[in-house]
Amino acid sequence: MRAIFLVDNGSLKPAAVFNLRRVAAALSDALGEPVAPASLLHSNKIPAEQLGGEPARTLGPAAEHRAGEGALEIIVIPFFFGESRALTDYLPRRMRELQERFPEVRVRVAMPLVDEYGDNDLRLARLLADNVMEVMPEGAPPRVALVDHGSPIFEVTAVRNRLAGQLSALLDEHAACVAPASMERRDGDEYRFNEPLLERLLDRPDFSDGPLVVALLFLSPGRHAGEGGDIAEICREAQTRHPGLQVTFTRLVGEHDGIVDILRTRVQQVIDHGRVLLELAPRGGD
Repeated sequence: MRAIFLVDNGSLKPAAVFNLRRVAAALSDALGEPVAPASLLHSNKIPAEQLGGEPARTLGPAAEHRAGEGALEIIVIPFFFGESRALTDYLPRRMRELQERFPEVRVRVAMPLVDEYGDNDLRLARLLADNVMEVMPEGAPPRVALVDHGSPIFEVTAVRNRLAGQLSALLDEHAACVAPASMERRDGDEYRFNEPLLERLLDRPDFSDGPLVVALLFLSPGRHAGEGGDIAEICREAQTRHPGLQVTFTRLVGEHDGIVDILRTRVQQVIDHGRVLLELAPRGGD
């Protein structure tokens, strides 16, 4: 028996939990077997009354519960764009703790949404292009800023930059240009790969006047993305400095129905081909 979990990093915002639940339910329907939503951290701190009476679950306890019911394989489907430290450091440490109690359990973690060494899959870039075209203003082609949170991991930022290039090619003449940007970054020259910050990009003469579409490279609403989030505040402050700047936001990536097809592929890669980000073999009698 196996248990499949769709896993995000976690948020203290109920809207993020509801979105994860919605996507997990759609993925369950696509696969024809249950997929449980779970977060690595944080979400279990949200009062259940804010979540329709159903508490949010974190992966550790949820996976241990299923192992206690007899599941011998845990498949984790990352609701992540790239290989963040949450996936490569925290997640395996937490799953090894599970195996200390249930040494017969095998854990397999699928590739994230962008598989840098897999097929040249343009589905995520097409999804982003759909989101931009939905809000495309009339008139001259706007500039587009593809904005993510910003990461201390170069490879995660490289995923964003790769998507920006693909998005630029797909939008073609519909956009004046596509530029990647980070919401924030850590201090220090070693994190300069996150530049430009969104606030600095919006002060550039070529981005501070006229129409701009902010393409949100976020999966679920939270304190950064979505209505009233940090990115909206950064843009409001830029418009105060530059009254000619006209900003339009896309919806979030995880709100597009096409995300389910990518996730379904990640599950099938694990089950049919053994393609994984990491695998923790059963420990047996160790």
